[in-house]
Amino acid sequence: MKLHPIWAQHRWHLSIILLALASCSGIENNSDRASQLQDSIEAAEEARAKAEEIERMRPRTKADISLKKELLYEQHGLEDTYEYEGTQRYFQWDKIKEKLAHIETFQNRELDYAVLQNYKNGNGESPLVRNFVRNDYKRVSDTLGTERYQSTPLFLPDEWEAPIIYGRDGSLVALHSADTLEFVRIEGLSFDGVWDLPARYVKRIGKQVRFEQVIVVDVKHQHICTLEKQGEDWLVRSMNPATTGVHQPPYAHETPLGMFVIQEKKEKMYFLVDGSRTEIAGFAPYASRFTNGGYIHGVPTNYPQQNIIEYSWSLGTTPRSHMCVRNASSHAKFIFDWAKTLASLVIVID
Repeated sequence: MKLHPIWAQHRWHLSIILLALASCSGIENNSDRASQLQDSIEAAEEARAKAEEIERMRPRTKADISLKKELLYEQHGLEDTYEYEGTQRYFQWDKIKEKLAHIETFQNRELDYAVLQNYKNGNGESPLVRNFVRNDYKRVSDTLGTERYQSTPLFLPDEWEAPIIYGRDGSLVALHSADTLEFVRIEGLSFDGVWDLPARYVKRIGKQVRFEQVIVVDVKHQHICTLEKQGEDWLVRSMNPATTGVHQPPYAHETPLGMFVIQEKKEKMYFLVDGSRTEIAGFAPYASRFTNGGYIHGVPTNYPQQNIIEYSWSLGTTPRSHMCVRNASSHAKFIFDWAKTLASLVIVID
């Protein structure tokens, strides 16, 4: 934290200065002189503490974010700018810095973190929002495009007749009331606003967690990078091609934009044949789930094949997945081993 130089000096320096001033002023009463000195020291300390608190609570901007490349995974790596089919693709570092500044800003507050959860409607199907539509998949969604399926209902504070919008599974929030109540109040960190919702849709993470591992997925440029906070810097740990989800009804969904918490990991994530509820088509290795059925995972292996496939020609080309983010399998394993469950964030940008 950078403060004005006067507040950066040691307290004893200030004491010496004030003693010298007092002796030069001709003050004869030692008791008064000591009292004035103590008052001056306390005033200086109070001003310094206030300046530190103002700086701590100041909203961060991209100008405050320091990025350094210290790669931990270098296979299949990409440069900052590279060519793809006659066009320039690049890592959007300015946009990434803005997202990191948002993370630093809310982490400077004392918050009780939680994550919204309703994977496969495991906590119950959300009630209908006041104004709903049917999307291209013939599913109920709110007017912002968030589907009812696998989402949580968000109500205006103290107005519980019908939710206004849906909250995506995996969204990060701050808990503003005890999670033992029937309804809890949350503040969106992945989205805007203060909302109420039934407590069963909220998993408390706690006050002590620090989100210092961030995975950024770029659906526009079809790549992924990982970043880790150390000291005052964010270190870039990997820069790799990826393939994101495609909007292709009735089965394939695009990877949703936003900020999500890694909620669980599976060494093998089994996927079904399109349209089937039971028939397994294959598996994807080293899968880290961040929202709904969206995972960061390695190259899918289709049965009857059994072995893990390291790389696919489709990585880094165009969206073609079912909401998931495909990676080289060794990079998916790097993320699987490196990112902490319920303490790492996935940010999807365009």
